[in-house]
Amino acid sequence: MSQAKVIYVQGLQFIGEASSGHAIVMDGDPEVGGHNTGLRPMELLLVGVGGCSGMDVISILKKKKQDVTGLEINVKGQKAENYPKKFTDIDIEFVVKGINISEDAVKRAVELSMNRYCSVKATLEGTAKISYTFRIIEG
Repeated sequence: MSQAKVIYVQGLQFIGEASSGHAIVMDGDPEVGGHNTGLRPMELLLVGVGGCSGMDVISILKKKKQDVTGLEINVKGQKAENYPKKFTDIDIEFVVKGINISEDAVKRAVELSMNRYCSVKATLEGTAKISYTFRIIEG
């Protein structure tokens, strides 16, 4: 079972600690009483889906013996205007860098992550429309 603890510091600053032993600072915008010392909780959702899918994609591409030299996942979230201001749309772009990378291998890796393996994406399904694309940069 995954576990986390969130500890209040001051203002709108909190420290989130996970059962893995790692911690992260969260804070709010100064306009709402924060001090801008950490990620916003909604930003963490975008980072989480990018990290989860990135781990899947890189693992699959390594198994397919692809010569990947870099992977960047750009995640954009569009929020609803009214509270609770949840994400309505999330767009994920996978930018794979490497030498002689197979487009079919990247397409398959991304599809497997998005449709089967990424638990963060699966958790967000039904809440936000999630779309994804990929591109390959040689070198």
